[in-house]
Amino acid sequence: MKTILTLFFCLLVTLPALSQQPVTAEDVKREFLHSWNAYKQYAWGYDALKPLSKQPHDWHSVSLYMTPIDAYDTMLLMGLKDEAAETKKLILDNLSFDKNIEVQAFEIIIRVLGGLLSAYQMDGDPRFLALAKDLGDRLMPIYDSPTGLPFRYVHLQTGAIRDSVNNPAEIGTALIEFGTLSKLTGNPVYYDNAKQALIQVFNRRSRIGLVGTWVNVVTGEWTNKSSHVGGAIDSYYEYLLKAWKLFGDEDCKKMWDVSIAAVNTHLADTVRGELWYGRVEMNTGKRTSTRFGSLEAFFPAVLAMGGDLERAKQLQESCYKMWNLHGIEPEGIDYATMTATSKVYVLRPEIIESAYYLYYYTGDEKYRKMGETFFRSLVQYCRTDAGYAELEDVTTKQKRDAMESFFFAETLKYLYLLFAPRETLPFESVIFNTEAHPVRKTWKK
Repeated sequence: MKTILTLFFCLLVTLPALSQQPVTAEDVKREFLHSWNAYKQYAWGYDALKPLSKQPHDWHSVSLYMTPIDAYDTMLLMGLKDEAAETKKLILDNLSFDKNIEVQAFEIIIRVLGGLLSAYQMDGDPRFLALAKDLGDRLMPIYDSPTGLPFRYVHLQTGAIRDSVNNPAEIGTALIEFGTLSKLTGNPVYYDNAKQALIQVFNRRSRIGLVGTWVNVVTGEWTNKSSHVGGAIDSYYEYLLKAWKLFGDEDCKKMWDVSIAAVNTHLADTVRGELWYGRVEMNTGKRTSTRFGSLEAFFPAVLAMGGDLERAKQLQESCYKMWNLHGIEPEGIDYATMTATSKVYVLRPEIIESAYYLYYYTGDEKYRKMGETFFRSLVQYCRTDAGYAELEDVTTKQKRDAMESFFFAETLKYLYLLFAPRETLPFESVIFNTEAHPVRKTWKK
């Protein structure tokens, strides 16, 4: 009996020590497989898995294979050859865009088009590019507006478009995907439409250089004049910088330079000595809110890529403080009071993305340590026996029945790359789209 008790207490002492072993890329790969195998068992061929009910979920009346497409290049990076081969067969044998459905262009561009283009570049099978071209052609009607600003929704068979009120993120987050499609097919129409939309947003900036949240694509008038770097604007700024990096487009560089100067002048806010980015009225620069959240946590990565490492490091510290407020980040906080304004956590990757970028640019191990915190929090609070679940409330850790495809495309990919050897994916050779699909410049001009 004494021996058994001794062993028991030794185990209690040992378990916490084991749990604090350094996180490795293999640990992340294991969790990817845990989630992928659950998807295979309960939702194979569907857009996504609901991990609590163990039920499949489609966005529309038919599947567009979002999880397989989003997961495919992550599998290739992780060296999961069998899983990748099986996934490739599923996609190429079944995916068709000749469907009687209406889609939200932005989500389809970043997840499906971006995923297919990355799959083509990494795998080489021309069928991926053929699917990407077919999808790109079906999405082109969104640009049929008086301003060149795209509508939000399009029917894949009829080309019917609707929803004339759009936002800078959904408008501006297309040039990487459509530009790459143009470069790979030799047809400039995709690039030209997407770039024109970016320019049209930029041309509607206020006299102090800021854009609003919602704009009417028919009239060109702003319908919501709140300016920030959060959802509905975020990746507009990201793509100005990345399009210049990927395509060498000097117009994008000029728009980035003007925009980031205005953002740093009017949106940046210092509270308690911490750097945050709040919300202001786009015309006056008057602060309207001290809201910040998980989507804004992409901005340290963009600042770092733009060469502003000092601001990037300061903002990442603020993001990390937000994560640790409740042991995992809420969707939104008031940074003036450090209280959660939206308590959900939807398995977002942005803070991990920023840690990865900062680790690359600085080599500072503190960003890997942050990654260990993120990984352990995910395992502790979000892991289920069938993948990972979002949280309904970060204060109670109550789960909810959803696991978006970007968990495979972004969250686990950035975690894996943070801990993997640098040669796993040479950072300077790729540009990640906003869904973390890596795109390479394989063209000459």
